[in-house]
Amino acid sequence: MPLTTLSIITLLPNQRRWGFAQMGTAQGPLQRVPGLRFQKLLGSGAGGFGALPNLHRYGLMAVWDSEEAARAFFEGHTLWQQYRQRTREIWTARLAPLKAHGLWDGANPFDYETEAAADGPLLVLTRASIRLRKTPRFWRYVAPVSATIAGAPGVRAAIGLGELPVVRQATVSLWESARAMQDYAYRSEKHKEVIRLTRQEDWYGEEMFARFRVLGTEGTWDGRCPLAG
Repeated sequence: MPLTTLSIITLLPNQRRWGFAQMGTAQGPLQRVPGLRFQKLLGSGAGGFGALPNLHRYGLMAVWDSEEAARAFFEGHTLWQQYRQRTREIWTARLAPLKAHGLWDGANPFDYETEAAADGPLLVLTRASIRLRKTPRFWRYVAPVSATIAGAPGVRAAIGLGELPVVRQATVSLWESARAMQDYAYRSEKHKEVIRLTRQEDWYGEEMFARFRVLGTEGTWDGRCPLAG
């Protein structure tokens, strides 16, 4: 059965140049990893959701043919061992898609059946390619609202990630339950306003929304396990 993973990577202070270079040089090795059917190496924003980059923190989102393929990469692949040697911490979540609609580079990589339970912690991904002429409106409205997610009741962690600065952006949020996530989505007036504007003004050339059950995690994010307790 396929498996999705998300890793949040925090580099050592002296590894910023190496980490930034990997956004380009790691693509070749990643494309040759056995059993890796989809991958995105992502940068993060300063302060979590800013337009300027955080050169210490990156994300790797991947879809694997099987749990065995994922385990082989994380336990023994040369590229991942280099990351482990150059990081202060890594947090990795094993995920099963519950709902995914939209496209990422013309396809839905999370469109596969799972046997995930209906309750428990959730990880939510929202991702978009922003039309260039719409970027000022996006950053005026969406970025401030995204930043509020981190403080919403029931959120254990949240971060802004992106493939390219400014125009290809994503938000990842980790929720303790589906109820907490739904309460925020339906009760936040600013959140509802942004959704209305994105549809009304056609901000995105491509977009995706995906909701995942968290099957398990390992490592730390900002010195702790976000789901602990």
